[in-house]
Amino acid sequence: MTWSAALPLLILASSLVTGLVIFFLKEQSVLLRTVLNLSGAGIKLILVGVLMWGVYQGQTFEARLPLLPDIELVLHADALSLLFVSLSTVLWFVTTVYAIGYLEHSPHRSRFFGFFSLCVTATVGIALAGNLITFLIFYELLTLATYPLLMHRGTADSRRAGRIYLTYTLAGGALLLVGVVWLKSLAGPLDFTATGILAGRTDLNPDTLRWIFLLLIVGFGVKAALVPLHGWLPISMAAPAPVSALLHAVAVVKAGAFGITRVVYDVYGVEFSASLGVLMPLAIVASFTIVYGSVRALFQDKLKPRLAYSTISQVSYIILGTAIVGPVATIGGIVHLVHQGLMKITLFFCAGNLAETLGIHRVSEMNGVGRRLPKTMVAFTVAALGMIGVPPIAGFISKWYLGAGALDANLPWILVILAISSALNAAYFLPILYRAWFMPATGAWQERLEPGRFETHWMLLMPPLVTAALALLFGLFANMDGSPLAWARLIAEREYLR
Repeated sequence: MTWSAALPLLILASSLVTGLVIFFLKEQSVLLRTVLNLSGAGIKLILVGVLMWGVYQGQTFEARLPLLPDIELVLHADALSLLFVSLSTVLWFVTTVYAIGYLEHSPHRSRFFGFFSLCVTATVGIALAGNLITFLIFYELLTLATYPLLMHRGTADSRRAGRIYLTYTLAGGALLLVGVVWLKSLAGPLDFTATGILAGRTDLNPDTLRWIFLLLIVGFGVKAALVPLHGWLPISMAAPAPVSALLHAVAVVKAGAFGITRVVYDVYGVEFSASLGVLMPLAIVASFTIVYGSVRALFQDKLKPRLAYSTISQVSYIILGTAIVGPVATIGGIVHLVHQGLMKITLFFCAGNLAETLGIHRVSEMNGVGRRLPKTMVAFTVAALGMIGVPPIAGFISKWYLGAGALDANLPWILVILAISSALNAAYFLPILYRAWFMPATGAWQERLEPGRFETHWMLLMPPLVTAALALLFGLFANMDGSPLAWARLIAEREYLR
């Protein structure tokens, strides 16, 4: 096997092997489990760095493994897959550090970290999938790997969350399977291409292709939490904070949005999708989801559900950018894949710190907490302001390109949606910041830290500081070579300037 074929497989194996070994460790093997977790995450980070450098130098990386007659498992590195796999790898590393600190005294850690590694393996497989069949396989493996993580605590709430999650995702997966099989029977090989698999095909019935498009979007829309397919996401907040961070920023929700992006760009092709008339309905659904999620977030006193409804809104920015025909909006949607991930994982890390260190679970309990956990709340503040779209944080870059893309596509009503969304973002984030920084400290949490001690364990503090710093740096240096914005521009050029 050549190096170009082996490297994608090694990237998958770095977390797969780690997870399988961890399953067999005793609970008392704390040091060995920690070494395996950090080593696996570190090796994956190095391998993805090698992959990105090789692609930058013009090398092609692809692995093909036969599964069935005329069906192959294909792992392929292109600009879009590199953006997602690099995000997944970096955030897996910081989430691993966070999870080790968060679960330091919890039971069943070997089980947790085993499924945790399998979850990342499935996510990376989705990122590197070179055809729709491979994408489907890893997409369903992701469902199976995340279900035990949701159920990890074993409480009544977590079991209920797991059942609802499984009901939604298996139903969505069934529809996705029907759509993929139907499309495969009509179009033949389903390898992703920059122009779209179906571009130039005049032998296929347009109405049939519209129905297949609907099946694919609904199948991916469940995990992407498009309204009305979002019901599982707020309930899943019963999971531990590292799982919530992984679901919202790296794995499940992002996999759904990434799947919709692949369907529009690399299966149907953006221009062919527009000719079928399927993009405007998708833009309307995404816009409704953006506003709906923000409105629901306003009325949540519990912090994690407020962040969950914020995710429902923010992830649909990616889908909205995909649905607007034009390179500028494409840049905005794709770069938000990274920017939203950094900001959202920061918010969930901070929410976990508040819960783990001070027992704070509600917004109404956060009065004065910024003076007790100042570094945690600085990270939270940066991410929250980025979500609102305050420059120079990365979220501003995403919204700017989406707005400019809407004008470029002669869709001024989208500017109204973006303005409403930003106002609602401010309405549910700014009161949190006001409580934390400007109101006098009240509540039982003041007794949770010994006098003179500020902040939390360094393994809980370092990850949100790193991700918040990245969100700020990617806004300040957005035009730097190799930045997420530079990669998004490259992908847009691939779609429109051929």
